Amino acid sequence: MAHPTQTTDISVLVATVQTLSNEIAKLKGESEVRKLHHKYGYYLDKCLYKEAVDLFADHPDTYVQFLNGRFNGKEGVHRLYIERFANRFVGGRNGPIDGWLLDHLMAQDIVDYSPEAGRAKARIRAFMSAGTHESLPSEFPGGYRQWWEGGLYENEYILQDGVWKILRLRYYPFWHGSFESGWKGSKEFVPLFKEMFPADKLGPDVILQDGGLWPDTRVIPFHYKHPVTGEEVEEGDMRAPRWLAEATTAPPARSINDWGF
Repeated sequence: MAHPTQTTDISVLVATVQTLSNEIAKLKGESEVRKLHHKYGYYLDKCLYKEAVDLFADHPDTYVQFLNGRFNGKEGVHRLYIERFANRFVGGRNGPIDGWLLDHLMAQDIVDYSPEAGRAKARIRAFMSAGTHESLPSEFPGGYRQWWEGGLYENEYILQDGVWKILRLRYYPFWHGSFESGWKGSKEFVPLFKEMFPADKLGPDVILQDGGLWPDTRVIPFHYKHPVTGEEVEEGDMRAPRWLAEATTAPPARSINDWGF
């Protein structure tokens, strides 16, 4: 017959092992999601759009939000990367072309995984150097241009059959700036969408109303609460009024209303 103290010790040990197992699973999930997104970035750098599309889940909730457009489902993802990006940037091939730069630096990633939901969220900063070499022919779409770009991702990922995939990719490009004049102006190197699919054969399924670029500096909603207070940032503080103006005079804060968990 087991001594009561031994039974208690075993129960504590079992509970401790379970707690540690849960923590390890959470850390492993967050690490895998972080690697998934960085791999996405490396494929994007070299215009490997087929590989990028294959990272997305074949799920009814899948979409890509880019600029002021949302591309729904795996079909919409294919339309954006394969039909739009590949045709516009690399002449329809899968992979880089000589003289076209599209480097994405991914940094400051904050990943949160919910084992119960089998999903994760991530906020990641992107810093991009893009443009053409003078050796490209003058008829290259967009002509000769070089620009900086800064933006943020607020993404969701899903675990399907033991494999992490991108579920909802939301990319908010904050600003564009040229190498010559910086970002004091507001030139759009990548213009906003004006028409939806199918009127625009390569357009988004939905046009969003809050996809403004620089000098719009409204806060992109955080998927997490304040780590000390546990509070959300107040709506007025996420607006961006003109200097010395009241927050109420500024456009409403950006919003994300379809978090998966």
